Order: sequence, then C-alpha cells, then structure tokens
Amino acid sequence: MTVLSDSLHLHPDQLGSYWMPFTANRQFKAAPRMVARAEGMHYWTPEGRRILDGFAGLWCCNAGHNRKPVVEAIQRQAATMDYAPAFQMGHPLAFELANRIARLAPEGMDHVFFCNSGSEAVDTALKIALAYQRLRGEASRTRLIGRERGYHGVGFGGISVGGMVANRKMFGAMIAGVDHLPHTLDLRHMAYSRGEPDWGAHLADELERLVQLHDASTIAAVIVEPMAGSTGVIVPPRGYLQRLREITRKHGILLIFDEVITAFGRLGTGFAAERYGVVPDLITFAKGVTSGAVPMGGVVASNAIHDAFMVGPPGAIELFHGYTYSAHVLACAAGVATLQLYEDEGLFERAARMAPVLEDALHALKGTRHVIDIRNCGLVGAVELEPRPGAPGARTFDAYLGCWEKGVLVRQAGDIVCLAPALIVEEAQIAEMADTLRAVLQTID
Repeated sequence: MTVLSDSLHLHPDQLGSYWMPFTANRQFKAAPRMVARAEGMHYWTPEGRRILDGFAGLWCCNAGHNRKPVVEAIQRQAATMDYAPAFQMGHPLAFELANRIARLAPEGMDHVFFCNSGSEAVDTALKIALAYQRLRGEASRTRLIGRERGYHGVGFGGISVGGMVANRKMFGAMIAGVDHLPHTLDLRHMAYSRGEPDWGAHLADELERLVQLHDASTIAAVIVEPMAGSTGVIVPPRGYLQRLREITRKHGILLIFDEVITAFGRLGTGFAAERYGVVPDLITFAKGVTSGAVPMGGVVASNAIHDAFMVGPPGAIELFHGYTYSAHVLACAAGVATLQLYEDEGLFERAARMAPVLEDALHALKGTRHVIDIRNCGLVGAVELEPRPGAPGARTFDAYLGCWEKGVLVRQAGDIVCLAPALIVEEAQIAEMADTLRAVLQTID
C-alpha cells in the first residue's frame, strides 16, 4: 500500500470550516472518509487504500476518472485562455461542443444553452418554458408539473417541481402554482423487475386529472426524469413516457426530460430520449457531459422553441438569462474531449453491452438478507433493503459503510443501495461490487 503525501492528511481540527453538502457533518467529521487520488475505476484514500468506484463519482464520471485525453484537453486550455466572457462574446469551443451535443440529441433538437450544473439546467429549462408560452400568446400558462420523488436539483425552481420531501420542507412555499404527478414505484406490482416494469403505464393518465383540475390553459410544462435516479432508481413502466408525450402534446404542454443523470451513455444511448423513442421539447443535461472533470450543465431545446425567441429587431437580446460561467472555456474543453472519448471507445455501446451483466449480478442478490427489491435500467441498479423499525436509512447506511471498509464505493438513497459504475467497468468489477454487497448484508442487523 502506497501512502500518499502528508499534505493530504488533515488533523480533526482542520475539518470544521467546510460545511459539507447533503452530509451528516458531525457524523462524517467524527469518522471521515477521504479520497485523495483517482484513476479509471478507482479512488485511493490518503493512506493509499484502493476503492473500487461503483457510482461513477456521483453519477457523473461516465468515462472513468482522470482519463488522459480529458486531462490533457483541460491542461492545454488552461495554458491558452482561462476565461472568456459569456455575454456578447464567444469562443470556438462553445460552438463546437454545442454542435456535438446537438448531433447526439433527438432530431429537431438542435440548440444548446449552457450553464454550470444540473440545478442551473433545470431552472433554465423552466424559465425557457415559461417564456416560450408567453411568446406564443399563452401567458396564462404559468403552472409547472413535477412528480413525487422527483429530483431536479436544489434551485428554487428545481425543489419546487421536485418531489423529495427532505429537500423541500425547510424552505417555505417556494414557487407558487406547482403540482405533482404520482411517482411510478409500487413494489406490489413491480418488485424485482428487470428493466422497465410491465405495470404502471396508466399512471401517466394522472396528468389528465391535473389538466381537468387546473385547465390546460394554465399549465406551461411537465418535467420528469426519464429514470428517477437520486430517489433510489425508479425505472419508467413500459409505455409511460410515451403516454406522457401524447397527453402533453394534446394539451399544448411542454415536456421536459431531466437527463442530468441519464444522458451520455448511462442507459446505453446518448440520451434516454433515444432509448425510449420519445422526443421531449427540452432536455436538461450535466454530469456526464464532462465526465465530472469540470462543472457544466445545459439545456437542449427543440427548434420550434428556439425559433420562437428569434423575433424582433436583430440587435435585441432574445432571452434575458445566463451565467458568468456559461460555456466556460475549461468546461467546454473537457466536454469536447469527453464526447470524443465516448465516441472513440464506443462507450455508449459498451454500456448497453454491460447492462445485462449488471442486471444479472444484482438480481442474483434476491434472497440475500434484508433485500426486498432489486431494479435496474441500463448501467444503473438499485437494491432496496427493509428498513429497521423506527430508523429509516440506518441499515442502508451501515451497508454503505461496510462496502467502503471492504474497498467498494456504493451510494445510499434512503433504504436503497444504488450502483452506477463508469461505462468502462469490467465484468469482474461488477461481480466484485455485487459480491461485496452480499457479504456486507450478511453481517449487518
């Protein structure tokens, strides 16, 4: 075991200043879990212990860690130009990356607006949707429809349309006029489904009920994750997304796919829209566009939406929205290199080939102690555990810690253990993840 530099070892007194996100800070700082180096499918702790990354960082390092083409592209760009203004100016890499993303997107979605994260992408998409309805003479369409257990980032727009209670309850009324579809997970009908469940497409018809309640003339857009990831992997029932598309189109409502997790190969295709054969009006993306190397997000818009803004005097600003770091030069360099790497190594196709391997490995855990459901979609899997009475999430956190101690990083989402390895994962590494989880579950109460 190689011990890394002493500079990477922090004294407990040095841990207080950093207020960590989505973390039990006091618990973590009492027993920190630190990583200091990464390459390929692995992290290393400051002590030199190797950790197999079963979660692609945080759903984002789809090409693996510290891939040489991406690292070198960032280094070259940092040495050439560190920053370019995003307003009233441009740089070539922004246009190159937008063109590459548009080629991956469904036909008729040729325009890309850049931001810096999934949260910003969602708020951007919601603003575009509201503005578009106003531009086409439907200013009364201000209502937004999300879905229970949905995760759309942490901006006020995202938590308003999102449906994860803990993310919402501390922050007041948020955006007015938001309603929610029911989520699509019902273990009575779909436990241990492989891929898309056969039951549940009818749940899309709940949108018709909301249309009757609010009237279509008040609804601007519906936003859903094609596969809901952060809530613990909720896979869409067969036909569900197609039915949502039919209903939204019928009533003049925009359909937004939040593909921050599902884009760039996670489900075996460039976008989940391709996998499911459903073309939405707007797609949000982030995470995998740079394989996590530099923060970046964005929105892909249909030609009809984009063109609706391109009216009035040519010198007029069409959309009063953007960020200081929109299309940041380092992020664009990382994005171009990442998309080229996906293409050169056929990683989307590789993910599709490896998906059945992950499916079989995880479903072989059926019958393991505490397991009440297993589900999967593309290169994503979830193992749901029976919660301890009166202590939701506690058993799963113990499983997470047990896997960490045995050298495998998984993700806890409530009472669900999630796996989403990089697209470069090998069969033996998938087996190691599943075997480690099985061994840990046998040892915890």
